Amino acid sequence: MTSNRKRKKIEDSDTELVESINAGRHDLFQELVKRYENKLYNFGSRMCGDTRDAEDMVQETFLNVFKYLKDFRYETKFKNWLYRIATSICIKKRRKSKFAPDRELSLEEFLPKEDAPTPGEIPNWAQLPLEKLLNEELSKMLQEAITSLPKKYRVVVILRDVERFSTAETAQILNIGESNVKVRLHRARLYLRDILKGYFEHGA
Repeated sequence: MTSNRKRKKIEDSDTELVESINAGRHDLFQELVKRYENKLYNFGSRMCGDTRDAEDMVQETFLNVFKYLKDFRYETKFKNWLYRIATSICIKKRRKSKFAPDRELSLEEFLPKEDAPTPGEIPNWAQLPLEKLLNEELSKMLQEAITSLPKKYRVVVILRDVERFSTAETAQILNIGESNVKVRLHRARLYLRDILKGYFEHGA
């Protein structure tokens, strides 16, 4: 049975700004750019792995936003819609990049199967939230590890653990199910923590 209930409009400062722009205040578009250009650049640097690609992504994202803003549906957060556009552009740029590998490795090739026996003891550091593992010494190592992830895992880690989107928001941005988000995030975290294992075990 199909529901005819109208989805609730999201009310926040982004929505107010978008409504004003769509009502003819095109001069306010620059305010929208100011709110997100640095965040998108940082996101693009992590996703694309190249600063020039990140700069191009930011410009292309806002060009698309300007072009399609009139079609924005207010029951979605503007930020989620914006990152969905940016993610799509990053993935396309990654495919075209001369630095992209001919074949991306699958985490399934070297991670334990889901039904494999669980180790008897999990190290304390492996139970920490990913952001708790960050410090100056680890930051570069972790960034390189994230960049090396296959794109479908990399984008989930960045959206959830770096950009702090919820599971539901990440699913909406990527147009996948929440269960897929959870599985990909779990596998990506296992991979990243395995890379960091030596650091913790040797008492750095």
